[in-house]
Order: sequence, then C-alpha cells, then structure tokens
Amino acid sequence: MKRAFLVLALLLASACADDPSDTGRSDWLHVLHRKKVAAAPQASQKEKQVYADSLAAFVQKHPKHGRAREVYQTIQLDFARELASLGRYQDSIRFYRAVLDHDPENEQALRGVRDAAEHLSVTREKLLSLEKGMSQKDVASILGKPIPGWKQKTKRRDSTIEAWYYRTIEGTVAGVYFRDGELFAAEAASNARLSPL
Repeated sequence: MKRAFLVLALLLASACADDPSDTGRSDWLHVLHRKKVAAAPQASQKEKQVYADSLAAFVQKHPKHGRAREVYQTIQLDFARELASLGRYQDSIRFYRAVLDHDPENEQALRGVRDAAEHLSVTREKLLSLEKGMSQKDVASILGKPIPGWKQKTKRRDSTIEAWYYRTIEGTVAGVYFRDGELFAAEAASNARLSPL
C-alpha cells in the first residue's frame, strides 16, 4: 500500500513539474480527479463537460503546463471534428484556430480548417459531380452535411422528400433533393426560404 502511494505521489509530482507551485499541483490534482469521473463508463455529458471546463480553466491559469495544454488541445480537436460532422463548420473552424494559436504547425488543425472551409460553400463542380440515385451519405461525402436548419423534410402518402440547402461560392443557395433517401435532383440556385445563420 505504501509503495503504491509512493508511486502515485511520484507520478503526480512529475505531472506537475512544469508548475512548481503548490497551487499548481493542487489545481492539477483537481483536474485529474475530474478526468477520472469523466472517463468512467457511466459518466454523463455534464461530468465530461465539467472535466473539459476545469481543464480549460487550468490551462488558462497555468499556460506553461505542457501536459495540460497537450490534453486540452486534443479535446479541442475532437470537439472541432464533432462540430464539423454536424455541419457546424464555422464553429469547428473557431476551435481549430484556437489550437493553431498555440501550435501553428498542427497538421490536424490545419487540415480541419481547410476541410471545414471547403464545406462552408459549394462549387458548381461539386454540384455537377452528384449523380441521380446517390444516397444521402454519398452526397454528404461530396458536399458535407448542410448547416443546421438548412434541411426540410416533407412526408407524402407514398414517399418522403428531403431537401438539403447549401451556400454557393457565387452567393446563391443550392438545393439538393432526395426521395426516400435517394438523390433525384439538384439545382444551383434555389428559392427556398431558410433559417438565418
């Protein structure tokens, strides 16, 4: 028991090596406790968010703590990818840029910004590459998912029609239309009324 405690104490001391203050160590122990709770299989979203927030506060208070910055950067990248997967490209770019502020050469963040920026608006070439009968997944792999609020679904007696809308580089709104999950039409300029961003 004493040996395990000694090993734990040494590990915690080395984890806090970047910040020799007692406050830094106790703050880091507090973050590690939150991490343990958030990593549990039954952890709620709230507990995971509390961990991420405590880590962010620690990094802000102790900016030279290398390990904390590295872990926080990983969380930021994961969150940016999650936002992009939901079609929230502008939000994902903000998180990728936050990583680049501290690590300008970070390949994941550079690639993420580039990919998200490509999905903010679609080109005529991308629209022309669509083929009738494509699945929604196929279309999303080319155009990305639409921005939240830029989808409309209409159920009819014999089918379900879903419309996805995208900004174009020219400043218009393109429409992509599915019948029962299969692409049947696309237009470069739609007159649909959409929710504001």
